[in-house]
Amino acid sequence: MKMYTKTGDKGQTSLIGARADKDAPRIEAYGTIDEVNSFIGKAMTELDPVKFADILVDLEAIQNELFDCGGDLADVRNTPKFKMTDEPVEVLEKRMDELMEEPPLLERFILPGGSPAAATLHIARTVTRRAERQTVTLMKSGEVFPQVVQRYLNRLSDYLFVAARVANSRTGVPDNEYVRSAIVFKNSGRSAQKD
Repeated sequence: MKMYTKTGDKGQTSLIGARADKDAPRIEAYGTIDEVNSFIGKAMTELDPVKFADILVDLEAIQNELFDCGGDLADVRNTPKFKMTDEPVEVLEKRMDELMEEPPLLERFILPGGSPAAATLHIARTVTRRAERQTVTLMKSGEVFPQVVQRYLNRLSDYLFVAARVANSRTGVPDNEYVRSAIVFKNSGRSAQKD
């Protein structure tokens, strides 16, 4: 089997049901989702399989869900067959609630970093935010795709923040506080950097 087709040599690629320029907003969005998936794969190689068995299960499920998101964004047929549902969003919320009991209380913003896995999870988080911004651009332009993809990406970036904090906590690496941050989490204590 050849790994090259030469069909993209003129700057276009295949969607499900059409062709598009490789720099089209829809292609940018699902390409960024692929970036997220790659960083999650890297983070998985940096997590101890015993200490982080539960997180690894989460991340493997997330990788599959990101493929579903990308597939849904690539499906431009008149009658698309979308895969994403609200269930993965609800699972992420439940897992965050469970995991947020572990790391120390937050008072200030933190800097990305700490353990290698936490640093990679923070990269995945920021790339997820970019993918979310790109899906919002698609929504505003009237492009058709399941709106749950944008909600999922929003929740996923929150989950990755929590997972990064847990990666640091379980390995005994403190989060690095932003030195000029005021106390911003007075009431919620365990809040993530989210919106």
